[in-house]
Amino acid sequence: MARIHARVKGKSGSNKPLKDIKITGAPSKAEVIKLIKSMADKGMSSALIGLRLRDLHAVPSVKKLTGSTISQIMKDNDMYSKVPEDLRNLVLRAIKITKHLAKNKKDKTSTRGLALTESKIRRLQKYYQNSGKISKAWKYKREDAELLID
Repeated sequence: MARIHARVKGKSGSNKPLKDIKITGAPSKAEVIKLIKSMADKGMSSALIGLRLRDLHAVPSVKKLTGSTISQIMKDNDMYSKVPEDLRNLVLRAIKITKHLAKNKKDKTSTRGLALTESKIRRLQKYYQNSGKISKAWKYKREDAELLID
């Protein structure tokens, strides 16, 4: 499959653990859920929580251990953001690029990067509004971007 804004094909992603491996040495289901809640209270994203659980607590797959994903556990405990995580990350990236362009007005590469990032935001916005995950009134504007993700 080709990449979005390039004419090349690419292969990326991590390898999932084998499905029939029994998880040994990992904390129990209750301990993992408790760890997820404590990390979510500190403001960590679900991706960062997964990395911490994998690296520090030897949990190869939260879904295999608990039966639900990190995001689902966070949603069940009302700890998940109103804005989906991928959209939030793109808005944060756009804010960062905008601040950079305020200082470096002639940076054409970053100007293009901002245009590509904003088009991804609009594409995701349309998808999430049609699927009902964000309200129809949610609209990305460069000036109001920091207010959208709170």
